[in-house]
Amino acid sequence: MLKQIWKERSKILEGIKNSVMRDEFVEEVAALRAELCNECPSKGDKCVVPGTGPCCNECGCSLKFKTRSLSSNCPLDKWKSLLSEEQEDKLDEL
Repeated sequence: MLKQIWKERSKILEGIKNSVMRDEFVEEVAALRAELCNECPSKGDKCVVPGTGPCCNECGCSLKFKTRSLSSNCPLDKWKSLLSEEQEDKLDEL
């Protein structure tokens, strides 16, 4: 699972940034995604980084950060990314 986290590090950092620098649109997206995650049987505490739960038991990501990453997908396809990583980078430049 650590290898997967390393591969997804830019998306994770995006989610961390978006949880610190709050944006109304991102918070609306995160709330909608969180509703789906809260109903999912894969929501749990199998976190790659201890103490960051609740997490997705499929990928180990903190749901607080993953739901705020606009370039992330649900590993079970319950929700899709809204931006590519490149689009997110361009948005950050603005």
